[in-house]
Order: sequence, then C-alpha cells, then structure tokens
Amino acid sequence: MATMPPHRSAPGRSARPGGLRRVAHRLLTLVAAAAVGAGMLAAPAHAAPSVDEIEAQIDKQWEQLEPTIEQYNKVRAQLKVNRKKSADLQKKIEPLALQSELAMTRVGDLASRYYMDGPSQEIGALLVSAKPDTLTEQLTILDRLARQERKEVEGVLKVRAKYDAEKQKLDALIVTQTKQQNDLAAKKKKIDAEIKRLEKSLPVTTVKTAACPTVNGVVSEAARTAIKTACAQVGDPYVWGATGPNSFDCSGLTQYAYKAAGISLTHFTGAQWNEGKAIPRSEARPGDLVFFFSDLHHVGLYLGNDQMVHAPRAGKPVQVASINYMPVAGFRRPS
Repeated sequence: MATMPPHRSAPGRSARPGGLRRVAHRLLTLVAAAAVGAGMLAAPAHAAPSVDEIEAQIDKQWEQLEPTIEQYNKVRAQLKVNRKKSADLQKKIEPLALQSELAMTRVGDLASRYYMDGPSQEIGALLVSAKPDTLTEQLTILDRLARQERKEVEGVLKVRAKYDAEKQKLDALIVTQTKQQNDLAAKKKKIDAEIKRLEKSLPVTTVKTAACPTVNGVVSEAARTAIKTACAQVGDPYVWGATGPNSFDCSGLTQYAYKAAGISLTHFTGAQWNEGKAIPRSEARPGDLVFFFSDLHHVGLYLGNDQMVHAPRAGKPVQVASINYMPVAGFRRPS
C-alpha cells in the first residue's frame, strides 16, 4: 500500500486546525469590536454644567479672588503711607543738604584764601609764633582754625546720613511693594477674566408672560419659575398676612413665587434678606429679590430694567412697577 512522504500530511487533516484558528480569531475580533461598540454606546454623555454648578464654580473662584483683592488693598495702602514718609524725609533732607554744603563752602573758602591770597593777620601771627617750616605744619594750623567749622559739618553730615539711610530703606521697600502690587494686579486680572468666562457660560433665556413685560437675561430655572409664578398673580388683591394662592402681601408673594421653584423662604422681609445671597445692584438679575427702605419693610421680585412685580399695599393689587419710586436697600438672590 502506498504511503505519504514523511514531510507531508493529509490535506484534509492539515486544513482543519488552521481553519479553526482563523475562525476563532475572527470571532474574537468581532466580539471585541462589539464590546467596544457597546461600551461607546453605553458611555454617558457629558452634560453641560447646570446654572447651579456654574454659580458654584464662580463662588469658588471668588473665594480665591477676594483674599487677593484684600492683599492688593493692603499693599496699596502700605505703599501710599511709605511714599508719604519718603516724601517727608526728602523735605527734611533738603535743608540739611544745603546746610552741609554751606558749611563745607566756609571751610573751602578759608582754605582758598590761605593758599591763594596768603594768610590773614590772625593766621600770619599764628604762623609766625608757630614758626612752621613745612606744608604739613601749615595745614595743621589751618585745620585748628577750621575745627569749629569741621565740627559743624560733621554734625550736619551725621544727621543727613541718618535720613539718607532711612530714605534708602523706604525706597527699597517701595520698589518691593510696587512689584507686589503689580503681581497682585496681574493675578486679579487673570481671576477676573476667568469669572467673566464662567458668567458668559450661564444659559440666558427669555421669559414671556401675559401680565409682565418680556424678561430677558434669566439664567436659572428657579428664577424663571419664580418670575412666571409671580407674574401670574398680577391683579390679585393685597391682603395683609396672605401668602396666596389668591391674595398676597409683599413677602407672601415672593415666598409663594419661590416656593413654586422649590426654594423655601420665610414669610418676613427681614428673614428673606438674610436667606439670600447679597448682590450688588450692578449685578442684579431677573429673579433676584429687591428690598426697600432702611428697615427692609418691603420686597419685590426683580424683572430687570429697573422693573419688579410686587404686592404694593392695601387697595393696590399685585402689579408691575418701577423699583425707583422707593429707596432701594439692596438685592438678594435666593438659593
């Protein structure tokens, strides 16, 4: 019976193991691809940050900024004080410098007269009695005559040197503080730019209601809800102590509006002032609470453009009005 050469194997048997390996490899590849695809599909999409999250970022940035501002103010105040000290010392140094110069001039004049014109009678008498025969001895005699002047000059120079040393210290301090001020200003500028960037990322929307003017620039869902709720009450009567749903006093209306937004406020203007975040008038947004009078006895819901919706008083229903007809005490942002 014929046999196959030892270096060859039967075709059927050789093909099967290799084929299985290729099939297995393809299956593994397909399974891996499917797993990756499933993972990609299952990966959660990164949602845009909410208003509250952006506000939290701004608050965090502000926490970093405010100490920098106070440090900047501290250095600037110190710089102002030290510049004044330096200027005062300069005023004191100037007459001392003149006094020193005049004293030195007197001594110089004495020396000049001696060398150019010859000694005066007093100097000549001293020279004759002393019988000086060298220039060194002559200068010694001149030095004795100028001793009083020299003492005066030395005293002036000591005082002047003291003030010069103090001024030098102050000038060095001013150089250091000027650098600090510039560094702090650069840091403040950088953080300010970051806060502006974050503020620009706040979603701005428009609220349209039947009873209020169109409100632009509303940035939070809570503010939108509060505005819509308060505006829906326009025309409802003012009733002392009422918190809705059909009648309101001033703090009752703001409490009712923000309750609809999921934010709890106390039915009292003083408490609502403390329950909100203080906002400068220049940064007030629609939805903020605006308070009036020094004792905070009235509150309204700000709509922007110096307009508000509020419950004014008995005999006047909930209405839209200007905030400028009463003295504004400040703004607060419920949260």
